[in-house]
Amino acid sequence: DPQGLLEFEESFLESAAECGLRSFIMMFGALDGHLVKSDVYSYEGPFGVGYAIAEFRVGPRLEGGSLMDKLRRTELEELNDIRCSEDPRVALARKALEMYVTDGTVIKIPDVLPEEMDKRRAGVFVSIKKSGQLRGCIGTIAPVRRNIAEEIIHNAISAGTQDPRFNPVDQSELDSLVYSVDVLGEAEAIGSLEELDVIRYGVIVRSGRRTGLLLPNLEGVDTPEMQVSIALQKAGIQPSEKYSMERFEVIRYS
Repeated sequence: DPQGLLEFEESFLESAAECGLRSFIMMFGALDGHLVKSDVYSYEGPFGVGYAIAEFRVGPRLEGGSLMDKLRRTELEELNDIRCSEDPRVALARKALEMYVTDGTVIKIPDVLPEEMDKRRAGVFVSIKKSGQLRGCIGTIAPVRRNIAEEIIHNAISAGTQDPRFNPVDQSELDSLVYSVDVLGEAEAIGSLEELDVIRYGVIVRSGRRTGLLLPNLEGVDTPEMQVSIALQKAGIQPSEKYSMERFEVIRYS
């Protein structure tokens, strides 16, 4: 079932610790549009590693039989459903990046906005994902713009074009991106890991001029120790150095 393999949730794949799926995806891509028959002759996993013997027989090309086209249509339908229910903050982030990537201009703040976006200032992080994988994330710990709307606009553009971990977003990718916006609350100093909760609180670590931040409720970050360790790495702070910690809550919009 090629479609079933391609639609596994990332969380399921991580829990299963799979290591061969990408090879099958490459094969299915090469065979896309052809009639394919398969047989599994044996499978065993005696030491926690699976071993299978299977045969794939390639038949003639099928008319209108492209699985990739079908998957793309399904993906676009799902993205359209997401767009239709977007929070105004997320919609603004998306439109800001789309306009900037398309014609290089910065979107103007819409006339009609939730009052909080126009009147309030706060730190904001914009996260962008593609096919379930992070595509960019940049934000501000404290507000640097006139209001939340401006914060969202500039951080969305930065997340899509200036995150050093990724190439800038290309125009051809815009229809495949999913956005979320985190509006940060006030940070408060803490003295121990016991005061952290990875679901409820993000963490900020500081040592001199170096600062690292990690948002709360992130997939794969399950303990305060892991949360602080990642924040320290981001800041370039060694665990043996002296550093301070702060926690903060966010409101996440998607």
